[in-house]
Amino acid sequence: MALPDPSLRLRARGSATAPAGRFERLVAEPEADGWEAPEARLLRTELREEAPRAALAWNRSPDLPFDRSLNPYRGCEHGCAYCYARPTHAWLGLSPGLDFETRLVARPGLSAALAREFRARGYAPAPIAIGTATDPYQPAEARARIMPEVLRVLGDFGHPASITTRGTLIARDLDLVAGLSRRGLMRVGVSITTLDPDLSRAMEPRAPAPARRLETVAALAAAGVPVRVMVAPVIPGLTDPEIERILAAARAAGAVAATLIPLRLPGEVAGLFRDWLARTLPERAEKVMARVREMNGGRDHDPRFGRRMRGAGVWADLLRRRFDLALAREGLVERLPPLRCDLFRVPEAPGTQLRLF
Repeated sequence: MALPDPSLRLRARGSATAPAGRFERLVAEPEADGWEAPEARLLRTELREEAPRAALAWNRSPDLPFDRSLNPYRGCEHGCAYCYARPTHAWLGLSPGLDFETRLVARPGLSAALAREFRARGYAPAPIAIGTATDPYQPAEARARIMPEVLRVLGDFGHPASITTRGTLIARDLDLVAGLSRRGLMRVGVSITTLDPDLSRAMEPRAPAPARRLETVAALAAAGVPVRVMVAPVIPGLTDPEIERILAAARAAGAVAATLIPLRLPGEVAGLFRDWLARTLPERAEKVMARVREMNGGRDHDPRFGRRMRGAGVWADLLRRRFDLALAREGLVERLPPLRCDLFRVPEAPGTQLRLF
């Protein structure tokens, strides 16, 4: 595991180190040289921009209920210690650790790229999953304002989509989200990992507190938006005792559906999460990792389809049974009616001469 850099002062970060990505040939580590170290500088978030050539990412995973997704950002300032998307930063030549939460890339122009793909000959509409890798309503969205334009393109074309977020900033776009929802084109998933504000602050340092996320659920529900609360990830030996309480709070806030996904530790995430446990909850680290391995055939992560998002064994089965019972008790469902795809229409491009007949 990489060592912390003594020249950096960290504030509200999920990772304490910046291990090299798996594609890097060289690794640099800080080492004391005996000279007096200068005062540590505060590590701040950097936001760069890229011009997206394409908006949609496609997949054929049998574990996922969608075949296309859209992410306005690379990296996520929420800094969740367990985030399964951290390894994606390695493709940029950056660290899945601190770089993932401090060296972000915004993708302005995403809405224009999306419109071009919708206009492509032979394009067939199906629901787009927005925010599957990084949160579309993370703090950077307050100034980048990429999502309103994306939502307007979805409305112009009558295209269905779902949003997954921990961010309360979605309330800024409530009119746009609710307008799509009234047409059967939109639903929202709000991720709630724990109701404990102290644990949330340590584990998801720059994400809104659980109480604020429940307020967002209530605001969306009051506007008529179908809301799914995502109890994800469930961390065995740490957050699993809260499953029933989270579902009860979700129902009280107006959610109509819920899903559960156990903790996933692919690639570099396993080492980063073990390091977080050792730093933050050393008295629970051994128990948590023992349960994780029990659910993954003795490994930190089981990448096989059908296993990677459900786990296996006694603990995985117990989590699932508890979730199913709580789901029924609260009157929640796991599957919502499908979004509409029949409203998709390609509008006339700006500047196009209208047809007479």
